[in-house]
Amino acid sequence: MKSHYDVVIVGGAVIGASVAYYLTANPDFDGSVLIVERDPSFSQASTSLSASSIRTQFSNPINVRVSQYGYEVIRNFGEMMEVAGDRPDLGFQPGGYLFLADTEAKAQILRENHVAQTSCGADVVLWGRDALAEAFPHLRVDDIVLASYGRSGEGWFSNTGLMNGFRAKARAQGADYVTDEVVAIAREGARVVSVTLKSGVVVEAGTVVNASGPRAALTARMAGLDVPVEPRKRTLFVFDCARSPQGSARVNEGRLPLMIDTTGVHCRPEGRYFLTGGVPKDDAAVDWDDFEPNHAEFEEIVWPALAERSEAFEAIKVVNQWAGHYAYNTLDHNFVVGRHPEVTNFIFANGFSGHGLQQAPATGRGVSELIVYGGYRSLDLTEAGYERVVEGRPFLEKAII
Repeated sequence: MKSHYDVVIVGGAVIGASVAYYLTANPDFDGSVLIVERDPSFSQASTSLSASSIRTQFSNPINVRVSQYGYEVIRNFGEMMEVAGDRPDLGFQPGGYLFLADTEAKAQILRENHVAQTSCGADVVLWGRDALAEAFPHLRVDDIVLASYGRSGEGWFSNTGLMNGFRAKARAQGADYVTDEVVAIAREGARVVSVTLKSGVVVEAGTVVNASGPRAALTARMAGLDVPVEPRKRTLFVFDCARSPQGSARVNEGRLPLMIDTTGVHCRPEGRYFLTGGVPKDDAAVDWDDFEPNHAEFEEIVWPALAERSEAFEAIKVVNQWAGHYAYNTLDHNFVVGRHPEVTNFIFANGFSGHGLQQAPATGRGVSELIVYGGYRSLDLTEAGYERVVEGRPFLEKAII
């Protein structure tokens, strides 16, 4: 590790790893990159504990395009991240997302979202009750007004595979990694100049990238800045099913979708099992080190919704559970990517609100373009910039799970 780096990235999970990859892959960048990660096991990283899915069904066109690029990267990941003949396989499962609406108001939101999605070329269809019943006969649909289904470009994949692929390729391209923790960030006027590590080492920095997930606000405060991001706990459950509906789908080569029920409970296949979760009744910020699963959510929120939606889910048994954190943007549930307008060599890549994995490729590419060129060259992420935080101007994303 050197005493000076052109770019210091705080956080080495999927966002930081993506930034490092795109910087070191850019032929117009000849600088040095250091990634500082406090926990090399990533045992509590949002990346490792997520449901690791990707969708184009958002309300905001920028988020649709971000995921479309993410899907392109996932499809070509092995070739892009090849190191010494090793091509990582993300095991992508093209299941698609299925959003259900049981009121006219919710259906109208799906229609509005559909306009935004199809304007970007997303392969999403709207179904009435009969079409939904035909596609997924095991579902009870008497209450459904409208459904939205992603026929392609959506599914789930290996979360750690995506992160480790970016990490390995970035290191092969010259990025340095250090297991340590940033405990202070020094400023001289309107510029950050160095980071101090827990080990006592001081590293001079040309640019600092905040990629510290749910701890983003802690990192920003070290530089005298702020970002409206806090950790929100999400408990995921894996369950077995006495009478699995796996064979009752009639679309997408027999695959069941990732269903988002009208209650907000989501469920998808996970091998021979199913993965599920919901939004806590008291969705408040939690301590950064609180990863205790909320076991009661299964009986109180998840199982009742699933059993009501499908007879196949009436007899199910939890076989595993864990809790992870959303890096939740309290302003508008949308990611914040860009320079601070005054401290311009401090860059935010935060607030993904549960979408960090699918948005990591576009974020890494965008941040690298800001650093190398001073602006975006591919997908313009200006609307997701930090200026809206200063102005208190939400860039709202409605389709949050």
